[in-house]
Order: sequence, then structure tokens, then C-alpha cells
Amino acid sequence: MLNPWRLRLLSQLDTLGTVRAVAEAASQSASSVSQQLSVLEAETRTQLLERTGRRVRLTPAGQLLARRARAILDHMDTVEAELRSLGAEPAGLVRLGAFQSAIHSLAVPAVTQLARTHPQLEIELLELEPHESIPALRVGDADLIITTPDFVEVALGPDVDVVPLAVDPVVLVVPQEQAGQGPADLAAYAEQPWAFDVPGSYMAGLATRLCRQAGFEPRVVCRFSNYLMTLQHVEAGHSVTLLPALAVDRRYRVATRELTPAVTRTITAALRRGARPRAAVSLVLETVRRLPVPPGLLRS
Repeated sequence: MLNPWRLRLLSQLDTLGTVRAVAEAASQSASSVSQQLSVLEAETRTQLLERTGRRVRLTPAGQLLARRARAILDHMDTVEAELRSLGAEPAGLVRLGAFQSAIHSLAVPAVTQLARTHPQLEIELLELEPHESIPALRVGDADLIITTPDFVEVALGPDVDVVPLAVDPVVLVVPQEQAGQGPADLAAYAEQPWAFDVPGSYMAGLATRLCRQAGFEPRVVCRFSNYLMTLQHVEAGHSVTLLPALAVDRRYRVATRELTPAVTRTITAALRRGARPRAAVSLVLETVRRLPVPPGLLRS
């Protein structure tokens, strides 16, 4: 009989690529993960792994079982939730992942609304940037994510169902006293100090690329992983920055200008393709879809 825990480890190995990465995600030792995968091979009487030195990769049979495992695990979650909510409203745990600027504008309003209308529903809210949320969805650490496929090296792929939510323009953010009219030409800000996201983030990569396309290397004076800290820095007159419109909190005294040519990102909800989504997951998705579009965004 197939063990769900071992199936999840195999699925994670297919997504994460190494036993060490699976061990970190599962809070287990690498030797324990290897042992569990060996037991799974014995249970299936099939070679699932090829070992070359210290490296391990999935055989064709291993790849097949890993991808089927996702559907099996999703189906088990669905059955458990249906049993718990038999004859009642959708219930159970839904793990909702969202990137930073979508947390306060989309995820929290959805959670707040559902807490009033479906108090038996438990929602675990996870802050996950797009390069983190897509793998988390694939391995089952998130049931539903709010993400963007634009400017992100991790592709959504055919194993994920995508629901467009909104179109979000990328804007130049400057101190209020530097407010201008019309779209901004980045070349005019070549001598300004810049605030960027942390290295490796998709916004840091996008901002660097846009500045270079405008013909200059930005002078980065600070890097923050938190957009509110970035807005504080700009508000104080210490820098300018590039942010998605969704990330610009209106409480800060800053001005925004769209770019020329315009740059946008698509905000989407995504869930795993395969088994029919649990009623609770479908309810959270529908609630997110029906939220009013935040200011500055366009409905997809």
C-alpha cells in the first residue's frame, strides 16, 4: 500500500531536485528522506531513483509516480474535507500563498470576508514571493496562490490552472515634491539615488533591467525586502524606486508616474491541475476573484 508521506517526499524531489532540499522542506535529515524513498521503492517493487555518487535523480517510473502522487494527495485532501463537511458548508484548512503587496490588498480582505461568512473555514496565510509560491504550490505546501508569471524565471507550467485577476502597472515612485505630469522617462532619473528590492528578487532584476534599457547603471543606495520600508525611504527624500502600483501604500507621501513605454505585470490566482479542487479551495478562489480591484489596477 502506498504511503502518502513517502509519496509527498517523492513529489517534492521531482520539484526541488535534491534530497537535501527535500530534507530542508520536510524538516528531516537527508538520510531519513533517502531511507523513506528506499522504502517507497520496496513498496512499489519498482526502481524509482538512479544514484550516481551522491546525486539522485528520478527514473522514468519515478517521474511518473511523482506526478501521479500530486493528484493522489490532492484527492485524499478532497475526500477528507468532504467527510468533515458532509451536509455542511465548506470547511477545513486552506493554505493561501501570496506575494507581499497582494497580502494586504487581496489576501487579507478575502480572509476577513470569509471569517464572517464561513467561520468554520480555516485559512493559513503564507507570504510567498512568486519564485517561492509556484514550487510551494507544486509540492503541496500551498493549496492556492496569488502570484505573477511575469518577470519570474519559474514558469507556471501545464500542471497548474491559472485564473487571471488583474493587470498591475509598474510605476516610478518619487518623493511628493518631485511629482511630475504624464509618463516618466527613466533616463531623466539616471543621477538619482535608487532604492531596490533585495538581490535575486524579481523586482530587483526587473528594475535593474529597465534602468539599463534606459541607458544607465542605477546607483543603488539601499535594498529592502519590505515595500513599506522602501516607501518610507522615498518619502524621506533619500531615493526613488520602481514598484508595482499594488505595492504603493497611499498612506505614504509619495508620487507615482507610469513608465514610457508602459510596463505591466499580470496578477493571477493559481492552483494545482488534476483532481477536482476541494470546495473550500474553490470558495477561497471565488472570494478572491470577486474582490474589488485595488486602485491603480485593471481587471483582467
